[in-house]
Amino acid sequence: MACIVVGDTIPDGTLSYADEAHQILNVSVHSLAAAKQVILCGVPGAFTPTCSLKHVPGFIEKAEELKSKGISEIIVISVNDPYVMRAWGKSYPENKHVKFLSDSSGAYVKTLGLELDVSDRGFGIRSQRFALLLDDLKVKVANVESDGQFKVSSAEDMLKAL
Repeated sequence: MACIVVGDTIPDGTLSYADEAHQILNVSVHSLAAAKQVILCGVPGAFTPTCSLKHVPGFIEKAEELKSKGISEIIVISVNDPYVMRAWGKSYPENKHVKFLSDSSGAYVKTLGLELDVSDRGFGIRSQRFALLLDDLKVKVANVESDGQFKVSSAEDMLKAL
């Protein structure tokens, strides 16, 4: 698929998470985003420097402000397993609003046209860094980074778009 763009309807897909009892549960993207304003943020990897020190902390810090502007859900996805995503989410004890979901095989980011092949660096297929603003499943803003950058997909960029 070509890269998702503004005006597209977000395709449905399945993401997963580990609950408090360490059971793996699946959730559909459409069930999370239908009839709501949602930010879907994709990152190349859990616990990686830019993702952990800059990208995700911005969404945690700005979550209340984003919610005050109508955002119902802030979802971070990565091509990591649900247990890693759970541990990563728990590493931010101040987080009250950001959900950490797994696209463990990369199938969903591939559906979005946002997969990133970093096999040459030993990481395999990952997600490009991005932030999508969805309004009732429609893409209103598609901020996709290129070449490992972190310039257009921050929480501040999403706030400006609102």
